[in-house]
Amino acid sequence: MGTVHEPHPHATLLSDFILGSQDGLVNVLGILLGLTVSTDNVRIILIAALAALAAESISMSAVAYTSTRARRELYRSEVARELQEMREVPEMEREEIRVILRKWDYTGDDVERMLREIEAKPKMMLDLMMAFELSLAPVAEDQPRKSAEVVLAATVLGSFIPLIPFFLFPTELLTAAILAVLVSGITLFLVGWYEARTTDGITWKSGLRMILIGLGAGFGGFLIGVLSNHV
Repeated sequence: MGTVHEPHPHATLLSDFILGSQDGLVNVLGILLGLTVSTDNVRIILIAALAALAAESISMSAVAYTSTRARRELYRSEVARELQEMREVPEMEREEIRVILRKWDYTGDDVERMLREIEAKPKMMLDLMMAFELSLAPVAEDQPRKSAEVVLAATVLGSFIPLIPFFLFPTELLTAAILAVLVSGITLFLVGWYEARTTDGITWKSGLRMILIGLGAGFGGFLIGVLSNHV
């Protein structure tokens, strides 16, 4: 039995990339669709979308930083608490280890033998308690910054994708809106496909799921635009 290692950086990177790119794309797509059915002024549409891009990317980056930092601080505080309990109430900690070992189908003398081996290595005991009692994983010191950077870049990238047709066809808003939906759908499918390839999932199912979630949320903006024309 070894110690519990930090989550693989690629897994965290993938999660942050999907979070930022999907949120940015869906947010801007919803604004573009909503405004396209509400106004024919492409300048207003682009300004609103670019303003949303700026606000969303900064906001998402800040959330990624603060949430990841909070996870790190929670982990550190729980480590301190576990170490204190290992010193002050060792029998309680031993019983918690026994419970974990029994869940792993250890019985009888094997439980006590494994307990002695674990207790002889405090680092192993601490890692085991953090992972299997508290279900917490360590967060690297530089992870909040890295998460913020990845989410910022992904949000900006995702936000620009539905904007491209509006720059290419500024006088043909219907064409631009249709193309924005198409390129957004393709992008969402590719993100889902890549996620499945990375996590050993089913690629086409993951791609379709990403399309349904992303475009479904994006069309919320379209419905708001339609309703605003009847108010």
